[in-house]
Amino acid sequence: MKTVSHRLDLTGLTTGPAQVWGGVRLVPLLRAEPVTDLRLHQQLYEDGDGWVESSRTTTYTSYIPHGFVAHWTGDGGPAAAYGTQLGAEVPERMRLPRHRLAKRTGSDRARFLPLHLSLEGYLSLHFGGPTVAWEHWSAQALRRGLSPREEEAYAGASIRGLADALRVFEIHPGQCGVLLYTADALAAAFAVPHPDDYRALHQSVLLDLYGELVHHYALLSAPVADFRADLPASGVHTLADLRAAAARAEADWADFHDTTMARDLLEPEYRLRTVRRMGRFTLGRFLPDFRPKQENHIGETITDADGRVLYLKTFRLSEAQVRRGHLLDRLAAHDWHLPTAAEALGLTEADLGLRLENAGFGHLLRQDILDRYRSARSRRI
Repeated sequence: MKTVSHRLDLTGLTTGPAQVWGGVRLVPLLRAEPVTDLRLHQQLYEDGDGWVESSRTTTYTSYIPHGFVAHWTGDGGPAAAYGTQLGAEVPERMRLPRHRLAKRTGSDRARFLPLHLSLEGYLSLHFGGPTVAWEHWSAQALRRGLSPREEEAYAGASIRGLADALRVFEIHPGQCGVLLYTADALAAAFAVPHPDDYRALHQSVLLDLYGELVHHYALLSAPVADFRADLPASGVHTLADLRAAAARAEADWADFHDTTMARDLLEPEYRLRTVRRMGRFTLGRFLPDFRPKQENHIGETITDADGRVLYLKTFRLSEAQVRRGHLLDRLAAHDWHLPTAAEALGLTEADLGLRLENAGFGHLLRQDILDRYRSARSRRI
């Protein structure tokens, strides 16, 4: 499947008024026109600790408590939320499927593992390792690439204040998603096609995974300020005037949120990779350009034929995860030749080698090469 550069097109979703609980801020995403020919429902798995074969030679292992099933129609007509037509309020628990993170399960249905699809894409970044047998790389690096790769994440249930916030906050009419902030740092975005899907999946964010930055911000932050509208007293004489002033305040809040608070999610271009075609819809996952010392998100989408995002789920990377992605990208761009990559980064070869070690990739380098880099560093000091 090809990879293209793409911005997140959230056309059809508008920002609603935020709600605050301690250090957690939830910003609702509203759809004036719900999507009716694509629906999502949840599957809960009996054993959350599981492994999935992502390819013939690669296995992805993680805490996997739930999955999503997408159901669509081929003629544009309304689709039922498959598995919930009879009004079951609690999804049935079942065994975790052991093959593929996204798999077609019928002519009009596909099952995928939310967020794990994105995380597997990040972990598999340049997974094959060095493309040329330069002298710097160990036999293990040339034989096994980056296997194994691992990253740390926290379950939503461990994010301080999140469960309480989800329990007490209002679900708005037409709400099809939410932007989650901890200490006013954007932690995650979640959007679905239909308000009924969101109501059924509202609590599912407690089963999602979050980065250490998000966990620490929620744990250590003081309560955040609530943004309250300040309506002018002058010029408001009738109920119509009051309604117009309230509408302007809502528009000002939405503009401030989209251009300031969520800017680093919405403005960058992402490398979007198609995972599966689903009728007129496309399931894909995306990676950022790994901008050091900036906000970076990975995620997954379901888009329509016009590229409009109908389903969205994101994971905010920590600074250490951004550095690892950045280093791997730079190495791959220079055929894994350390001197060339170091020059492009404005570093000495020894500095780049030691950065790789600090990022957790030291085992990829030959021991004598690492020793040489340490010796060069100590002589400079």
